[in-house]
Amino acid sequence: MIKKLLVVICVLISSQIYAQKANPFSLAIINNLADYKKSVAENPDKQLVELKKYIPGLKLDIRYATKNNFAKQAVYKQARAFARLPVANSLKKVQAELKRSGLGLKIFDGYRPYSVTVKFFDLASDKNFVANPKDGSRHNRGCAVDLTIINLKTGKDLNMPTPYDSFEAAASPDYKDLPAEVIKNRDLLIGVMERNGFQVMYNEWWHFDFKGWKDFELMDIAFEEL
Repeated sequence: MIKKLLVVICVLISSQIYAQKANPFSLAIINNLADYKKSVAENPDKQLVELKKYIPGLKLDIRYATKNNFAKQAVYKQARAFARLPVANSLKKVQAELKRSGLGLKIFDGYRPYSVTVKFFDLASDKNFVANPKDGSRHNRGCAVDLTIINLKTGKDLNMPTPYDSFEAAASPDYKDLPAEVIKNRDLLIGVMERNGFQVMYNEWWHFDFKGWKDFELMDIAFEEL
């Protein structure tokens, strides 16, 4: 009996140590499918929707599934993009609005597992452009998207202030020293996103947070498990 009790205690201690190593900030993070499915059963809005399948005409350019990103390495095994159901519904409205002008959305990133945020923070040369793991990211909640606008006829991106993932000062959404066409395109993106429930990041013209993000938990489930 004593031996069994000691084994149980050792397992519990090991689990606590592992949890601390995995998440030293004591954040509540959903990291398994069972807990995720339970949360969705309790609130269907918490479903992670695959954006490409949900929004007609949506284009993807998932940089983090390639080496074409600031980290210079692939951190996703699959080039997919997800967002919570209300976020996906708002993006669908944005896409429909842009389509009337022959334009559409291209998604660079959506839901991002928490472990990737930890990795990015370690790799980034400028911590102002990556989320701090002590708080987690809106991306980890499935409530942030990185995107741009494309011309549907040509498939080309509209000219924006900087490339995606740039650490330049010009990436700020209120940076002024830019050609008029670029400012017009950036403001078009910000305007259509804000009309549909998003807020632009203070230093990244491409990053938009869903205004209801506080209602959703941090998650750390890989794309291939969803």
